[in-house]
Amino acid sequence: MKQTSISLRMDSDLKRDVENILDALGLTMTSAFTVFAKAIVRTGGIPLDLKIDPFYSRENMDEINRRIERIESGKAVLIPKTIEELRAMANE
Repeated sequence: MKQTSISLRMDSDLKRDVENILDALGLTMTSAFTVFAKAIVRTGGIPLDLKIDPFYSRENMDEINRRIERIESGKAVLIPKTIEELRAMANE
């Protein structure tokens, strides 16, 4: 198959954010746009819905890292709970 190049312009912050998400999905910018183009041809529209788990959102990961730092610095202490205690907490 003969290959051709395309050139896109986008905001550098947007490009960085897109590359971070694609990296989490295991895709390069080229592979993602190839998938996108094939989906457009196959469906005659833009039906593509690839998402990463919202658990890995930037805000959630920042909060997890803040909590880890607090624990590692001694500013917070983990209090072990038994499974029974956790179940009781969940039912409160």
